[in-house]
Amino acid sequence: MKENNNISITQSITMFLENISLSRSENTEKTYRHAMNAFKEMLEENGIDPSGSIDLLSEKIFNDYARYLKAYSPSTESLYINVAKNFYEFLAAEEIKSFNLFQTKLLIKNRTRKPGIRLPQFPEHDIQSVIDYAINTIPFLTAETKNDHLINLRDAAFLITLADTGLRIHEACNLRRGTIDWFSGKALIIGKGNKEAVIRFSDRSLNLMKNYLNERAILDGSTGSMLSVLPVFARHDKGSGHKILPITTKTGRLIVSERVEECLGKDAVGTITPHSFRHYFVTNVLKKTGNMKVAQEFARHSSVTVTQRYTHLSNEELDQKYKKIFNE
Repeated sequence: MKENNNISITQSITMFLENISLSRSENTEKTYRHAMNAFKEMLEENGIDPSGSIDLLSEKIFNDYARYLKAYSPSTESLYINVAKNFYEFLAAEEIKSFNLFQTKLLIKNRTRKPGIRLPQFPEHDIQSVIDYAINTIPFLTAETKNDHLINLRDAAFLITLADTGLRIHEACNLRRGTIDWFSGKALIIGKGNKEAVIRFSDRSLNLMKNYLNERAILDGSTGSMLSVLPVFARHDKGSGHKILPITTKTGRLIVSERVEECLGKDAVGTITPHSFRHYFVTNVLKKTGNMKVAQEFARHSSVTVTQRYTHLSNEELDQKYKKIFNE
């Protein structure tokens, strides 16, 4: 096979999407575009410039993408992985880049979760401990520099925002100051499927965000930009310089893993992810309201069947019910 190594990854993605637009519906094309945007985001987070040569793509990159999609729902993960598979097959068929397609298909079989089979599982008690840690400890940790102090305030606000809004990680990272109505405690965002959605914030999440942004006021004011366009959760590393740049989803995941380790120890790292807070949020709504429709609306699930996955009883609750039936 004669490969065309002169084109970039971005160019090859454009060619792929143009090909899809000729044979698929508008909605399908939109889904493919979202999947490939996630693919490019994954490349950037792994230090690979999408404008670089097609030679940078490999079966390993496909494997990295499969891992990256674990933060998404099982159904979205399955869909996006198949889009990536079709992309790799397109590159091979057009003699742009050759791959071991058998290995790629084997990765799909071994890594993709089956939608609707497993119930959402998360360490609820541990998440509550992390929430308490975020409110009562992180903002007051000793900081050697002003940036370290800002990072502490940011991380506390970020964790509580995840827990109390049900925002997906990329949605939280993309929040802008101007999207939040601080008086009503609401924000209009563009969520999954490019749909507009109203998000509601708890008092404690608003207070933590305000505390963080107040401490960041001098930095924000020195940018010369309108405050409304600045991110709520900003980078405070040396690479950001004097700019106020939004945190990436990779940073969002690091915030969770690092604070989980501080609170619960190394063994707990990986047991709580950003998406675990979304599970916590939906389950919390169901427990306190008992209303499936309310939980569906707050979670922004397109189908109530997705929300129903959260109605299962915990093992502890089952133990209590069993003892009440047979041991009393």
